[in-house]
Amino acid sequence: MSEIDVDDAVDPIALFRLWMKDADEREINDPNAVALATATREGVPSVRMVLMKRLDTQGFCFYTNAESQKGTELAENLKAAMCFHWKSLRRQVRVVGSVVQLPPEDADEYFHSRSRLSQLGAAASQQSRVVASREVLVSRVKELEREFPGEIPRPDYWRGYVLRPEQIEFWKDGEGRLHDRFLFTRVGDGWSKERLFP
Repeated sequence: MSEIDVDDAVDPIALFRLWMKDADEREINDPNAVALATATREGVPSVRMVLMKRLDTQGFCFYTNAESQKGTELAENLKAAMCFHWKSLRRQVRVVGSVVQLPPEDADEYFHSRSRLSQLGAAASQQSRVVASREVLVSRVKELEREFPGEIPRPDYWRGYVLRPEQIEFWKDGEGRLHDRFLFTRVGDGWSKERLFP
């Protein structure tokens, strides 16, 4: 598939890769930014932006603090959803599936590929918890900087996750709200495809 053609696409992962490549070239900031929706065991939802760091045979990979709100919710309820929105391209992709943790070695590799300050920030932050002031956070970063002048160990709570897609929907803007929507649903090792009303 050399052209971005939703009508003829049969493989949603290949199509997503083409749309992502287009976004990488044309979207101004963070084309890999995605809204990640999680929910508690009782089904109370929450959503926030994260960065998708990799798409592989398992699915859509991201990293976060396992003790954060999203990490806690993922421990209770493995179902999650993502929505990529490339406003300047007038496209979006929605993904629904189950989330599993990536191996610790994967988290180690990505953690140590980040800038030193990003590693310190991740180690210092008790994400989603109340902090008295910004100074408390900055002070904690400085403490860790002194404690670890060399390599910063990845905190055990900083982990990688992958959303394994069960459904992927592609939306393309159309004139007069006659948008194109195609829903791919996993069936065994393949995908079924349906066109949806906009």
